[in-house]
Amino acid sequence: MPFNVGPFELIIILLIVIAVFGAGRIAGIGRALGTSVREFREEARNEDEEGEGEGDGDGEDETAAAEGATASAADAETPPAKKEETTN
Repeated sequence: MPFNVGPFELIIILLIVIAVFGAGRIAGIGRALGTSVREFREEARNEDEEGEGEGDGDGEDETAAAEGATASAADAETPPAKKEETTN
């Protein structure tokens, strides 16, 4: 192993990480990391399948799709506007 890190050192590092973050948060981080890796692999596989026969190189479709996805994400993250309460 690099830097002569053995099993004892790995256990100590693991205990420190659990103490700092807590077991629940580490499980959530692992779940999110696994989901991200899975999505990345699926997208890479889809890109390989779609990109083999296409080679025009203009990239307009990809740019338009990315802009649409960005606009949709921005709309989804915007909280609803609060109604102003008037007191009479």
